[in-house]
Amino acid sequence: MGAPAKISGARNASVQTRIPVAVDPGFHVNSNPAAAEYLIPLSVTWSATGALEAGKVTYPKATKEKVGDDTLTVYTGSFDLIANFKVSANAPAGPGVAAGKLRYQACNSNTCFPPKNVEISVPYQIQ
Repeated sequence: MGAPAKISGARNASVQTRIPVAVDPGFHVNSNPAAAEYLIPLSVTWSATGALEAGKVTYPKATKEKVGDDTLTVYTGSFDLIANFKVSANAPAGPGVAAGKLRYQACNSNTCFPPKNVEISVPYQIQ
């Protein structure tokens, strides 16, 4: 995972950043939403900052992959997630960091590995 771009915005502004993700060759992660309820989708959650209100995360278009008898919707290769935020009306001017987690379960054609959480830090500047 690469570093998200810095967010800059005034109070009440809608802002967004790209979160670069790269899945190793030969592996996939489940789409969001996943193809079945029992599968663990790629997901992003944010901790409350007070300055930024987390909005929708836009996930890429999934591809279909045949795994055993199932057809799954997955992400492979490199892609960006788009994280949307709204700057709070009473956000203090200045710098800060929005903290979050990227949760995923990597699988190959034979095995799914235990789910992992990766910390995400998005620097921001409130004008």
